[in-house]
Amino acid sequence: MQPKNIAIVGSGLAGSLLAIYLRKRNHKVTVFDRRPDIRQVKFSGRSINLAMSVRGWKALDTVGIGEEIRKLAIPMDKRTMHVNDQPIYHQYYGKEGEAIYSISRGVLNRKMISLAEESGAVFRFNEKVWDVNLPEAKIYTGETEKGEWKEYQYDLIFGCDGAFSRVRHKMQRRSRFDYSQDFLDAGYKELGIPANEDGTHKLDKNSLHIWPRGKFMLIALPNLDGSFTCTLFMPHEGENSFESLKTDKEVKEFWQKYFPDTIDLMPTLLKDFNNNPTSALVTMKCYPWSYWDKVVLVGDSAHAIVPFYGQGINAGFEDISVLDQIIEDHNGENWQEIFEEYQEARKPSADAIAELSYRNFMEMSSKTADSNFLLRKKIEKRFSENHPDKWVPLYSRVTFTNRPYAEALAIGDQQAAIMDEVMNIDNIEEKWDSDEVEQKILDLLDIPVSGAMK
Repeated sequence: MQPKNIAIVGSGLAGSLLAIYLRKRNHKVTVFDRRPDIRQVKFSGRSINLAMSVRGWKALDTVGIGEEIRKLAIPMDKRTMHVNDQPIYHQYYGKEGEAIYSISRGVLNRKMISLAEESGAVFRFNEKVWDVNLPEAKIYTGETEKGEWKEYQYDLIFGCDGAFSRVRHKMQRRSRFDYSQDFLDAGYKELGIPANEDGTHKLDKNSLHIWPRGKFMLIALPNLDGSFTCTLFMPHEGENSFESLKTDKEVKEFWQKYFPDTIDLMPTLLKDFNNNPTSALVTMKCYPWSYWDKVVLVGDSAHAIVPFYGQGINAGFEDISVLDQIIEDHNGENWQEIFEEYQEARKPSADAIAELSYRNFMEMSSKTADSNFLLRKKIEKRFSENHPDKWVPLYSRVTFTNRPYAEALAIGDQQAAIMDEVMNIDNIEEKWDSDEVEQKILDLLDIPVSGAMK
């Protein structure tokens, strides 16, 4: 395999993992980032903790760093639901032993950059890429857009610079480049729950905590130091929105009404609310992801999604492991074929997880507190336990397997149609665990549908 001189734009999680992969194949790798070295700065208060699952771990294990990263992670085997005037209750994610893993984005990013440096990648921080010459694989950096630029020549350029990618921006100017961005009406703000004085967690540390309130919700994910990173998701405007909470008094009254059980847990609520920015949530799609044999997009720069399935990081890492396998299959030769095969393999799944992530916002904020939804999940769980060869629930298929997201979406839609019929059975509340209901699902599974229900 002929070593290449490669530039990666963006030192985030995708960029740093890609650097490790490419160094393993003996390529020369330089990573550019307009920001300072995250290892030298205080975190900014706009992160959502990551929920690492099977796809992400596979990518890390393949390159030999999974065990190192597991030291930074806390397993969460369930959602813990906090509904006002009701006892706390749990929704387990999968079978016994299955969990998603909470990791601080900043902590992980610092570790990944260090591991990439140890592998031989060179990082150039505080160096902003202003322009890209796509046909010649040249990038131009400088202090300002109008100032003097420095030119760098590479064999290949990888755009890992996020949802508002400079590399993609240049590709968008080419003919027949499809691009769309869709902002959610809701935004988010990071808040926090500190550790107890002895360093222990104030809430169950092996849960993703959710306070579902319809059009808005609060979530909390555990950190190793005993704290929780909390995120408030809420509309930007209107009733019960960020716009409506302008004063400390309004924030306090809102919290007392909707999240009273968290007030004692969040002593820095007002400080966090005032100091941390309100950030937007965007779904971004584009195609193609590559330009000739010179430039390709990876991770959020190709397919930014909203965070409600916890799959953003897993999808980005899966891009890299899939791309690496394609490089292997081609013996590192004919990069145009490699890039085209990669984008054709990943685009359908990227679109599918974007759709699933959007839908999961509705599930987390509204349906998780709905009795019909909970009954539906109980029926699904019982059936899948009795017939694991016939029914893998959608969440498990996305989170605990490496099957394509597009397949998960298609089969999930078929399962949803079956469950709609099951929920219409008379007195389903009383007979949900009966042989009759089980037989009904078996009968519906036998009706021919497009694609096999496996």
